Amino acid sequence: MTDVHTPVARHRNMSAIRSTDTKPEVWLRKTLFARGFRFRKNVKTLPGKPDIVLPKYRAVIQVNGCFWHGHNCHLFKIPKTRTEFWLGKINGNRERDQRTIKALETQGWRVLVVWECAVKGRCRLLREDLENQIANWITQHRPSLSISGVAQP
Repeated sequence: MTDVHTPVARHRNMSAIRSTDTKPEVWLRKTLFARGFRFRKNVKTLPGKPDIVLPKYRAVIQVNGCFWHGHNCHLFKIPKTRTEFWLGKINGNRERDQRTIKALETQGWRVLVVWECAVKGRCRLLREDLENQIANWITQHRPSLSISGVAQP
């Protein structure tokens, strides 16, 4: 199936996609603030400019979009057009994510990855459960973790 948009319209659509202050990220920041957690956003001095940094807890939270980071869930589908380009882009993002997490852990940071599917979509977690899981991870100084809406083993 060919793209339903002209190249100019597709470029405009893709350019409008945000890299910071996404809806799941803003929701999580508001939730953390309401629970009394204080944090910094997009700290440039840390590898990967993490979305949320909690210096008091030596913790970092990344809010990843399932499409852009190639998560294995119902929100990720490989595009039918320019498939090789998209596979290269998404695999590059995955590799960069792994390098970033390793660099942060080497510097003594704990890393929590919250996937978009945990916040929205048909497999999302209940908001209260997700909030509690994140708050517990922060305060109990647990090791790095990934939270998604997909059933965890």
